[in-house]
Amino acid sequence: MGNRLSRIYTRTGDDGSTGLGDGSRTGKDSARVAAYGTVDEANSCLGLLLACDLPDDVRALLTAIQHQLFDLGGELCIPGHAAIGAADVERLEVHLDRLNEDLPALKDFILPGGGEAAARCHVARTVVRRAEREAVALSRVEDVRPEAVHYLNRLSDLLFVLARVLARASGHGEVLWNHERRRA
Repeated sequence: MGNRLSRIYTRTGDDGSTGLGDGSRTGKDSARVAAYGTVDEANSCLGLLLACDLPDDVRALLTAIQHQLFDLGGELCIPGHAAIGAADVERLEVHLDRLNEDLPALKDFILPGGGEAAARCHVARTVVRRAEREAVALSRVEDVRPEAVHYLNRLSDLLFVLARVLARASGHGEVLWNHERRRA
């Protein structure tokens, strides 16, 4: 097991820097910190979703994803570290295909909503999308393994499909964008 924190504050970050997993220090506003910080935020959004009443299989899937997001945050926090692989991306695709199988084809855009769990899932999706953008931005200036970006891309797709599933299961249904409203 890793180091235990006996003290939460160290004062070492008071100068605007933070320690990375390899012991080096960087600015708290660096692209690397933005990327793993947004992954952490996405993980917290999944925690909010898990606070809802969810089917057991969805709960198990989201909990497993939380662990993988923690691994991914570690990968982004430690330059050169690898924690997410192609098999992790493929597992997301299997779940995505399974969840999407019974959904009707999309004919309109969907607005975030459809009940509390679906709405929280949409929030998690948008934060994961931002984490993906942050990881891509980091990859422009430092090495980022493509699996990290692929994982975030697939996860946002999975959360979109899961939000559709949850909206339908809740009885609220999906909230479709009314593109005709301005013509009336």
